[in-house]
Amino acid sequence: MQPRAATVRAVNRLTQRWARGLSGHEATVFSAPSLWPLLALLADPADGPARDELEDAVGVRADSAIRMAHELLDAFGGIRGTRTAVGFWTAPDLPLHPEWTLRLPTGLTGLLDSDPAVSQERLDAWASRNTDGLIDAMPVDVHKDTELVLAGAQLVRTRWLRPFRETLLLPDSGPWQGRELLGLHRFTSLHDRVGVAHTAAGPLTLVQVLGDTGVDVHLLLGPEEMTPSTVLSEGIGALSGDLVPGDRLPLGRPGPGLLVSDERSARPDPQLDLTACPFRVTARHDLLKDAARYGLESASNAGRGHFPGIGPRPLAIGAAAQSALAVFDAEGFESAAVTALAAVAGGAPPAPRHTVRRIEAAFDRPFGFLTVHRTSRLVLTAGWVADPTPYPERDWMRG
Repeated sequence: MQPRAATVRAVNRLTQRWARGLSGHEATVFSAPSLWPLLALLADPADGPARDELEDAVGVRADSAIRMAHELLDAFGGIRGTRTAVGFWTAPDLPLHPEWTLRLPTGLTGLLDSDPAVSQERLDAWASRNTDGLIDAMPVDVHKDTELVLAGAQLVRTRWLRPFRETLLLPDSGPWQGRELLGLHRFTSLHDRVGVAHTAAGPLTLVQVLGDTGVDVHLLLGPEEMTPSTVLSEGIGALSGDLVPGDRLPLGRPGPGLLVSDERSARPDPQLDLTACPFRVTARHDLLKDAARYGLESASNAGRGHFPGIGPRPLAIGAAAQSALAVFDAEGFESAAVTALAAVAGGAPPAPRHTVRRIEAAFDRPFGFLTVHRTSRLVLTAGWVADPTPYPERDWMRG
């Protein structure tokens, strides 16, 4: 089973919404699929402005949100290389309406301990266990007044169908110019792995790196003046929009980081020459700093309760955060995210014989990335690479 098209659109819409809220050019990574089910589970029992805002954030009606959250979580079980978990813990004395709890995913609920330190330890262990230790702590703290914690964890791993080889990268322009960097390089004959989207903000280059689990990473490069926010949001739109594929690109420089030429070759196959930077990106997001973007502005107002469908005690969101990590190297990709919402009261080559089309794609300045389920086009993680890896000093260089 894979996610339904309507659910994919809703989750990708939240990813775009998140991307549009990014400011600055710092490295970051985030996962809307780790947050979306939590917002969906809260939309149904909410009322008033909180319900309206959560509906807008998840992109579906509140009365169908729980059902679609179930479908999304079930679909994750069919995506190889991914692991998804949702947890829900309540204070021992918090009364709950069975009409809501009986519709939650099976095995979701648990109890917080009367000692916040014990609860924190248990929740941190849950985060670590469900991300294979990549995220070792829950992104929110448990306090004495914490009534409810709702958390989502996601782990994505894939190996490249065609590995890269490590190389020395020396950018000759852009913000990384003059630095000796660790680069990743490989050749392929598949021109359809690269394309250019012509967006309202300018041309955007996309290169698809295929994984062996049906999960791929799309590298995104825009003009130097294009902000990370625009690169990522336009990149998500390009997944289902018009894209000029590599075999239709004109000679010259049809997109950022691209050079298309005709060359003499001993083989008749076209060539795609890809160079990129490996990366390891971590980020922590305080979702309440931009609460309206995630549908939590009214819900975080502790002056009143916003979730009468959960139980008779007034509840408001007191904390909402996500910790995320992404690693891209020569062999593959892995990412992890934990999101939590806490509620409180209120050799010499042969002679060339063929003329072939050659595309060079160089990601040698800051760029974006999307981790995408190949068949459904669901964006699992998104991020921005701003800090390249320096070229390591080899032992032989020290002698």
